[in-house]
Amino acid sequence: MSNRIDTCFENLATAGRQALVPFITSGFPDPGWTVAMMHALVEAGADVLELGVPFSDPMADGPVIQAASERAISRGVTLAGVLEAVKEFRCEDEATPVVLMGYLNPIERYGHRSFAHDAAASGVDGVLLVDCPPEEMRGLREHLDEAGVYPICLVAPTTTPQRMDAIAEHARGYIYYVSFKGITGANRLDAAALVAPLNEIRSHFGLPVAVGFGIKGPDSAAAVAGLADGVVIGSALIEHVDKATSAQEACELVAGFLAPIRHAMDNRA
Repeated sequence: MSNRIDTCFENLATAGRQALVPFITSGFPDPGWTVAMMHALVEAGADVLELGVPFSDPMADGPVIQAASERAISRGVTLAGVLEAVKEFRCEDEATPVVLMGYLNPIERYGHRSFAHDAAASGVDGVLLVDCPPEEMRGLREHLDEAGVYPICLVAPTTTPQRMDAIAEHARGYIYYVSFKGITGANRLDAAALVAPLNEIRSHFGLPVAVGFGIKGPDSAAAVAGLADGVVIGSALIEHVDKATSAQEACELVAGFLAPIRHAMDNRA
């Protein structure tokens, strides 16, 4: 079964380009704006969309994404609602990969089999669960495989070579490399320091590698794009759109933020 993620990275590699992967929290700033914002991001140059599933205890996220999750939950956003947003997005965009990013608990409550089936039916291509190590992935993985939904795996600076081999058994689509220890939204990215870990990761995985954490704007995105296969940007984007007072303004803000990053990635020296 083909997956949009594979097609996307294959096309980018052929074109000599890197994936731009923006993250937004579903339902933030307003549940009714999410789908329009997803389309605006694609029009501004996004290649893959990471859509955050709001969760009450997002332990890997910094204050910006935590606050976004809290607001979305307070406005009634659920995992089922996130899947509905993806389904609506697919009415106009059948090509752009969508990866749900979040935590295992909402899926446990939904039910592994039901979630995998409904996610695939909605048009979800991958799932990235920050609190689901390989040992806990096996039950869910069976249902994801049946549905053709990829488990997207995380690798951190502390991940050992032996651990990478264990993760490689489950990883599909691309590897999300957390560029440093800490939470999302921190500001300590050193692009030059990525060379060695990215080489190590590539020796264990035959997959594209996208780098996240610490990427704030065009300069840092372009620097990472020179080394990795993809650039993930989340907290800075969430912070930027927080000021929106309407769906139109939210779309203008996310597009205005992302377009210069796409330009910088494509035109780096």
